Amino acid sequence: MPDLASMPDLASTSNIVISAIICTHNRDPYLAAAIDSLLEQDLTAQGLGDFEVIVVDNASTDNTKAIVQARLDNPRLKYVHESKLGLSHARNRGVMESKGDIIAYLDDDAVAEAYWLRTLVEAYRDDDALAIAGGRVTLLWPEKVEPPSWLSDAMLSCLGHYDLGQEMVNIDNPSLTPRGLNYSLRRSFLESVGGFDPQLGRMGKKLLSNEELYMTEAALKQGLRVAYLPEALVAHNVAPERINRNWFLRRSWWQGVSECYRDQLEGRGLVGQLKVAGERLLRGMFKAVKFVTQPAVCFDNLTYAYGQVGYLSTAFHNAMAPKA
Repeated sequence: MPDLASMPDLASTSNIVISAIICTHNRDPYLAAAIDSLLEQDLTAQGLGDFEVIVVDNASTDNTKAIVQARLDNPRLKYVHESKLGLSHARNRGVMESKGDIIAYLDDDAVAEAYWLRTLVEAYRDDDALAIAGGRVTLLWPEKVEPPSWLSDAMLSCLGHYDLGQEMVNIDNPSLTPRGLNYSLRRSFLESVGGFDPQLGRMGKKLLSNEELYMTEAALKQGLRVAYLPEALVAHNVAPERINRNWFLRRSWWQGVSECYRDQLEGRGLVGQLKVAGERLLRGMFKAVKFVTQPAVCFDNLTYAYGQVGYLSTAFHNAMAPKA
């Protein structure tokens, strides 16, 4: 993991108060809209300072570079190529290249409202204890596509949906942590924890996650605040290939893998892992059978159970691996 604390204090040399970072890997159909939504932001009119936009190209093989180059006449935009695959690697690289005291991440398939950065800057300005903040996420469905009957409201969160209401919420439950596609941190806090753990977060087709949850736990342990800001609104595109049961099952499997790794970081041994995941697996299967006549509820519980299989598989694999 890179030592972010050892990087020079670039923020003190400019008027940039927030660095908006897009980490991207082969998502050129959506990338242009994401970049444009950031370049159209405005802070200077409100006297809040300036901002920069950094696109971290994480080993893309599509038209990512060309899309960014077509916009490099805007002095706020910067292109960075990161060859080491993995979302956390890309996020850390973006921080190294940035100047702002606030780091904001927007997914490469999302679109930020025009006041997104302003809302974030004002929140951090008004609360010195704020370490992490994120906002509401709505979904943009493909044209002529409706949510399928087997998809429950709860499962929409797997597609990025996040809505805790119309009022600001101080988050003390890590499971409610803001979504990474609409996410920000104070630089000083991020440096204090050494950046994002490269063993968590997306890595190519491996749908690892939980890196934001881990950050929330670290912030709360330091006595800092984590906030949901409803006005920091972002819309997230639902890719057509995700609207099928297999994608949700695969997503749940990798969620289980991520949870297993997180529990290992917290010191939970194999016996404790087997007990927790085994109970969850049985509970999920029982509810899937119980609600078999209700497709959405049944599938919700089935994917939950399948995630525990991923957890158990990872726990056994790690236990059997040779010790260094």
